[in-house]
Amino acid sequence: MPAGEFDALLVVSFGGPEGPADVWPFLRNVTAGRNVPEARLAVVAEQYRMFGGRSPLNDQNRALVAALREQLPDLPVYWGNRNWAPYLTDTVAELAAAGVRRVACFVTSAFPSYSGCRQYREDLAGALAALPADVPVPELVPLRLFFDHPGFVEPMVDHSVAAIAQLPEPARADAPLLFTAHSLPLSQARASGPHGHAYPRQLRTVAELVVAGVERRTGVRHPFEIVYCSRSGPPSVPWLDPDVGDRLVELAGQGAAGAVMVPLGFVSDHMEVIHDLDVVATGRARDHGLAVTRASTVGTDRRFVAMVGELLAERADPRAPQRSLSAFGPWPDVCPPGCCQPASRTRPGASAGEQVGGRPEPAILIGDDATSSATPAGDTRPLRTGRGQGQR
Repeated sequence: MPAGEFDALLVVSFGGPEGPADVWPFLRNVTAGRNVPEARLAVVAEQYRMFGGRSPLNDQNRALVAALREQLPDLPVYWGNRNWAPYLTDTVAELAAAGVRRVACFVTSAFPSYSGCRQYREDLAGALAALPADVPVPELVPLRLFFDHPGFVEPMVDHSVAAIAQLPEPARADAPLLFTAHSLPLSQARASGPHGHAYPRQLRTVAELVVAGVERRTGVRHPFEIVYCSRSGPPSVPWLDPDVGDRLVELAGQGAAGAVMVPLGFVSDHMEVIHDLDVVATGRARDHGLAVTRASTVGTDRRFVAMVGELLAERADPRAPQRSLSAFGPWPDVCPPGCCQPASRTRPGASAGEQVGGRPEPAILIGDDATSSATPAGDTRPLRTGRGQGQR
């Protein structure tokens, strides 16, 4: 697929530790300046220890980068993380040193929220700001969100059908599909998208698309609901619920024979999936006699990889088709000012999208997926020239 006027593609993700010695430095990167209790960090460190101290996320990103290089042989593909090597600041410096002028940026997060979209744009702006004054500043152009793109939805239909088939036969026909996503503080959920509440609304919309696809494939209309995992932070702060484990226990108590977890809010099988779903939630279900399976994430499915090429082509050429499957899409290329910015970040008289001083108490999301993050700030629009100012 032609790359148009872009000189490179940059994959932007969260990062994760590569071995036991990296776990505590990684967690301190994620929680820097937030006064997260040591006891909380120790709990998360133990979760990584269960898997050899290594997050699967970086290897999954390496596989995605390799697949994209095969898909786009004429376009250099780079990769940078927020919290672990390769750090985004280092990758942007590498791009600048190579003389790259215009870079399409693909963030490995499908849905809008401060943590999943806006903060990554702030990270890109911060990487530009860190460049030496005598280095030419590349233009960084984020690609649009892809939650309802067929390249994301259709693989999830296939994976859901496969997971249903893994249940014991008597449990398959009426097994509920529990579409899981990373929980967020209600303040972030309310602020998501240009008009608010986009994160939970889009999760439901895409779940409906997947359920309809499963029905077309199997002839069975499965009941479904949206549930959440990986909640953290103080109990006094309200977050999106219900929790997936709690809901599985309730289903068991209601006499359900089985259920399927569909990790709709994630694009790869990283720690939130292999620990919070495969270990914790699955263990709770089985302790209560409920058969449960888990659908695979989209990973490096060929349709998902091809989708990135489509997003790049449509960003390069406004006449290119923009595919989406819901009434939401196609999502705008350029986020409106103030999109996904919680109200606590806007002072009276501040213009929309303006970064303001002072940090509220942060949400503590310290796993290694692309929606895990912290406090809100900054602008959401394309990051073109101008050192760290997000100037258009």
